[in-house]
Amino acid sequence: MPDQPSFPGFEPPPSPPTDRLFLGAFLDRDAAERGADLSRSLRKELSLRGRPLPPERLHITLHHIDDYAGLPPRVVAAIRDAAATVRMDPFEVEFDRVASFSGRPGNRPLVLRGGDGLAGLMRFQRALGAAITRTRVGRPVASRFTPHVTLLYDDIQVEERAVEPIRWTVNEFILVHSLLGQTRHVPLARWPLGG
Repeated sequence: MPDQPSFPGFEPPPSPPTDRLFLGAFLDRDAAERGADLSRSLRKELSLRGRPLPPERLHITLHHIDDYAGLPPRVVAAIRDAAATVRMDPFEVEFDRVASFSGRPGNRPLVLRGGDGLAGLMRFQRALGAAITRTRVGRPVASRFTPHVTLLYDDIQVEERAVEPIRWTVNEFILVHSLLGQTRHVPLARWPLGG
């Protein structure tokens, strides 16, 4: 069947997004297990109902490239090329408190936060943002970066509290294809730090 003609002012609405691209740094195995243990412990202690994210999904989003209806190869290629230009030695990160971000009812992220232990991460995120900006693809790089690791989503607002620090060394970053609504992350490319 031929495509229907379109008329100015009567374009069909855009398809809803099904695919997200982001650059992230995932927790190493030990840190991810400690993060998952902390989620379970807080869930019990605070009577939270949200399901803790599995350890292999725990990550820091460095840059949310954008959401799409289908994966755009041109954007993937541009981000791959830009990310490959960023050079930095591995760095340690430390998250030492938890708090809830505001969100829709029932969907408030409970996250790990940090302070001085995130200086290397902040430098790296800025360098990566500069490289992405030069590609002129995706959404504009956010001017503000709030490093966090989402542990679970819940309706209860948790005030900030200190926790036993969770530390690891970031040795790589990853371009991730997230299938929206399917809780699936597909790595598309990896770049080692210090290489």
